[in-house]
Amino acid sequence: MIFKDILRQTRATYCLDCGKCTGSCPVSRVDVTYSPRSTIERVLAGRPEALINDQHLWSCLTCGLCTTRCPSDVDYPAFVVAARVEARKTGAEGVYAHNAIMQQLMGIMGQTMQQNRTGWLTDDLQTATKGDDFYFVGCLPYFDVIFADLGIVSTDAARDTVRLLNAIGITPTVSGDERCCGADLLLNGDEEGFRKLAEINVQTIAASGAKRVIFSCPECYNAFRNDYPRYVGPLPFETIHLTELLAEHLDALKLGKLAETVTYHDPCRLGRYQSIYEEPRALIQATGAELTEMRNNRAQALCCGSVGWVNCGQCAKGIQMTRLGQAQATGAGRMITACPKCRIHLSCALQDAGDKIAVELEDLTGLLVRAMETRSKGLDAKRESRI
Repeated sequence: MIFKDILRQTRATYCLDCGKCTGSCPVSRVDVTYSPRSTIERVLAGRPEALINDQHLWSCLTCGLCTTRCPSDVDYPAFVVAARVEARKTGAEGVYAHNAIMQQLMGIMGQTMQQNRTGWLTDDLQTATKGDDFYFVGCLPYFDVIFADLGIVSTDAARDTVRLLNAIGITPTVSGDERCCGADLLLNGDEEGFRKLAEINVQTIAASGAKRVIFSCPECYNAFRNDYPRYVGPLPFETIHLTELLAEHLDALKLGKLAETVTYHDPCRLGRYQSIYEEPRALIQATGAELTEMRNNRAQALCCGSVGWVNCGQCAKGIQMTRLGQAQATGAGRMITACPKCRIHLSCALQDAGDKIAVELEDLTGLLVRAMETRSKGLDAKRESRI
């Protein structure tokens, strides 16, 4: 009965067996044994146990590319997540990456604990403990430790986010009591763990008096907008992604001009899940940088190759190398990302690629702050020339 409900709720019963999902799936392009269509067919044929016990259940990236091309509007990512919830009840799980440290960390954060997650703040940043605007930082402080070997300082994006918010007149609340958004737990079928984190986060934000929550991480943003209301009820505050907010206040940013060519990688949760495509591009173009598009962009963009910190193996690397190759083919010197996880996953592949790929990765916040600093230096030079 449960799988009948899943099939109905995700419109999987309307599958036409056309194969467009498999033909467009980034996983299927690398692993020919994987097929979204076959995954659904097993359940339609009354054999859900065959799916629950198959490691291919954990192969899906939930990137949503298949759904954008499905003529029956089957919500395959939702089907997969619901199936994982049922699989987890039987003890089945995917193969966790990085020795399951992220899963363990999220489990710990669901308990009462004392954190030191605001140590990244510097004296030049204006923040508050209460106020109308709350900046949800997410797991960036933990990423600094876990992925130090990649040479990525994820909290640079957090600092740059606060700088950008300060530039448009916002002094955000930054809390040491927030937790991981829990999206990765839900993606791996852990509904209870996800609900715990969601409840803690909503209580923490509500206690701050915030009327609006600002996100720099697309996955956190999507979790709050799409998943939190289903598990904890209507949210007592508004939500907005940083790119939406900054695009509304471009003049206040006072950006200088950068003489460089870049390309932009659309994160799945920001693009296909939230339909935010033009705001990041408007911000990039406002810096004066020349934006050149990759072959697959906007709704057709390729995923970064990994999600939920699970099954990060040869297939993921194949997808990532394809994406990096597309970026290099544009002739751009930098690939701009708007997602900390995309940056981590693609940086890992870039490290493995060695000299084969000559493209740098940069968070969008870093690009914008560099443009602000360029203008500031230009003004200082003009003042000196007048003296």
